Amino acid sequence: MNVLMITANDPAGMGIAFTHAINRYTEHTCRLITTAERYAFDYEKDIHIPDIEDDDFGEVEQLLKDADIFHFHVLNDENSHLGPLVIRDYIKGKKILHHHHGHPDYIINVDSYNEKYRKLKRKVIVSTPDLLKLAENATWVPNLIPIHDVQFLPRYDSSLPQEVIKICQSPTRKYHKHTREFKAVMQKLQEKYPYVESLIIENRPYIECLRIKRTCHIVFDHMRGWFGIASLESLSQGKPVIAGLDDWNIQCIKEFTGSDGLPWIVARTQDELEEKLEALITDSDLRNNIGVKSRRFMEEHWTEQQVLKILFEIYGTL
Repeated sequence: MNVLMITANDPAGMGIAFTHAINRYTEHTCRLITTAERYAFDYEKDIHIPDIEDDDFGEVEQLLKDADIFHFHVLNDENSHLGPLVIRDYIKGKKILHHHHGHPDYIINVDSYNEKYRKLKRKVIVSTPDLLKLAENATWVPNLIPIHDVQFLPRYDSSLPQEVIKICQSPTRKYHKHTREFKAVMQKLQEKYPYVESLIIENRPYIECLRIKRTCHIVFDHMRGWFGIASLESLSQGKPVIAGLDDWNIQCIKEFTGSDGLPWIVARTQDELEEKLEALITDSDLRNNIGVKSRRFMEEHWTEQQVLKILFEIYGTL
């Protein structure tokens, strides 16, 4: 089976991550076409439309013809164009899946999207459990990361410099990820613990961001109830990760993983964030123990193969 993933910008690098995982762990073939890039993250690319030279879209057209499944990410659909090619001209006989990642335009207009997919009898998958409350008849297919790639391997606390405790956040959109609250808490804690360093990682290529995070001791995601890719990356790296998971997300994660022992440190308010950070700052054993638990959780409950099992069950119903 040939899967063709199509998206404008690659959402959190999940297009290329799923492409690699399908090609690595299944007998099927997956290709990824992207048409734009945002935030200068420099994710690895397969076919990037702006990079095509001499207006030669022959390979793109052949992929459109050969695909068994069109897997659309974010807001793309069959009315999107790939250079001079319009996808709907190649849609006959194809199976179609829509994969939403929380784009603001989708959330604001979710009723119209639900109506569209209902009329077209389309399947929808979402990247985080909170979107299940918006997307009609959707399935959560968790984001994945290649936990055995070197940039996702642990460097436990004992291997990091002890004269400084680094605490970081890597927000794509600071206004959306409680960065202001994080800064306020860190300012208070740094007055008490001058050896603590706070890092806001932004406007960096993806690989560089991961490299910096591997040198940190504690990672803050956000407190919006759900969790981002930043959580999964840092759990795989063996870090204590703080996020404000709500009861709905916790229950969804437990159902997916089959585990009651989730490694996240839950902080839902600014006061709780300060309390949890101070506990981690002052107790290296606590940091190490939670870091070990974080990595083990990803190895046992969040592998690429476990996520692909859900995705291919969806493919089988198209």
